[in-house]
Amino acid sequence: MKRSFIFLHIAVLLGGLTGIFGKLISVNAASLVWFRVAISSILLYVILKLTGRFKHYTPKEMAKLGASGLLPTFFWAFFYASIKYSNVSIGVVCFCLTGFFTAVLNPLINKKKLDISELFLSALTLAGVSLIFHFDTSYRTGIVLGTISSFFGSLYIMANEKLVRQYESTMINYYQLLGATIGLGLLMPLYIHLSPEQQQHMLPTALDYVYLLMLALFCTVGLYLLVAEALKDISAFTVNLSFNLEPVYSILLAMLLFKENKELNGSFYLGLALIMLSVLLQMLKYLPPKNRR
Repeated sequence: MKRSFIFLHIAVLLGGLTGIFGKLISVNAASLVWFRVAISSILLYVILKLTGRFKHYTPKEMAKLGASGLLPTFFWAFFYASIKYSNVSIGVVCFCLTGFFTAVLNPLINKKKLDISELFLSALTLAGVSLIFHFDTSYRTGIVLGTISSFFGSLYIMANEKLVRQYESTMINYYQLLGATIGLGLLMPLYIHLSPEQQQHMLPTALDYVYLLMLALFCTVGLYLLVAEALKDISAFTVNLSFNLEPVYSILLAMLLFKENKELNGSFYLGLALIMLSVLLQMLKYLPPKNRR
């Protein structure tokens, strides 16, 4: 059990590094995502083959899983664009809006009853992001991009919730990465056409390749495998609860590495406090009564 908790918190820390790599890598957001998913899909394929866990599906099933990979593609692309137009702290705080969009969209898409408490908690997050939105006009583009990212993130979560009932999670992850690689590769010419100024930021430098390999190996494939190991002894609830710390780790690392605390003021911290309050209340809501003491 202790070993599983160590794996889990290493995974959360690796998740916090995702935004840091987005700041360090010099290529544009679309290229960053393409290289990330391409390298990750190759690494995961090799690992699944070596461990004998690779499974073959029908062409229709592969197409279905691959197409769902476009959702995390758009989620990551807008997430990294948010960081590049603002900073790491803004990008990861906007990520917290995923819960708000899920609370609103889930009843509409899956015909589920609207949970008023979830809507209230999500509204707290929205209020926090609104406060942050007003603290500096130079970051508004980044906040808008981060909000769009959260929208796609919520769709991705809802899609995976259905897929895991039918397919093995390791293979879902692989085919989504493969689908993201192919799909984004096909969309790249359109991206260049619409944003020709980004063409000079398409190819990584030698240092970028090092960062991309680390991002794919540790923060994508490694993170997933660590969570899979942790789930053998720890409940999914505890895992999801622990990942609420991911934005906190990202902000602390950004302050340490990029001195982002110098760019942030009281409005940001007040907004962050509302978001953290929402996370805390959500934790208390789903925590079993015997564990609240």
